[in-house]
Amino acid sequence: MTSNDALPSVPLADAIDRCIQRLCTTVAWTYVLLVLVIITQVVLRKGFSSGLIILEELQWHLYATGVMFGLAYSQTTNSHIRVDLLYGQFSQKTRYVVEILGILILVMPFLIIMFMHSLDFVYDSYRINESSSSPSGLPFRWIIKGVIPITLGLLALAMVSRLYRDTMLLCGKGVVVEENHHGS
Repeated sequence: MTSNDALPSVPLADAIDRCIQRLCTTVAWTYVLLVLVIITQVVLRKGFSSGLIILEELQWHLYATGVMFGLAYSQTTNSHIRVDLLYGQFSQKTRYVVEILGILILVMPFLIIMFMHSLDFVYDSYRINESSSSPSGLPFRWIIKGVIPITLGLLALAMVSRLYRDTMLLCGKGVVVEENHHGS
């Protein structure tokens, strides 16, 4: 799923979601670089019996970046995992209420707390010029740590978009768009 076609249309929420999706899709190209780094590591280890610490660290930096941006992307495309044991039995109106309450009571407070703590985490790393504990590792550890508040902010924006969408739909102000099956 590459867009929120499964969700009823609410223009402002759609625009926010599209911006987040574009950014996250662009960042997803880091996975191509990740594959190249992994292949290089395998060739170095198996072919030359040596590896590079810097490439090992780069692997987890790239992987973490993709996963963190993927959180916001999955929210905007409604492709995140949920437990539908009870949710699937609810009416659409009840689902909107559950979504709204879940966002307000659970998700947003969690994101705000995590965001506030992540700022200190990044600042402390920058302040002490944190780098890898390995002499041949990557410098500037604050850069990868900086991904945390950025992606938490994106996820919060995605949740605000979802909150707005669900509120508008609960009030009957959204537009249910028929799925387009051209060429299938």
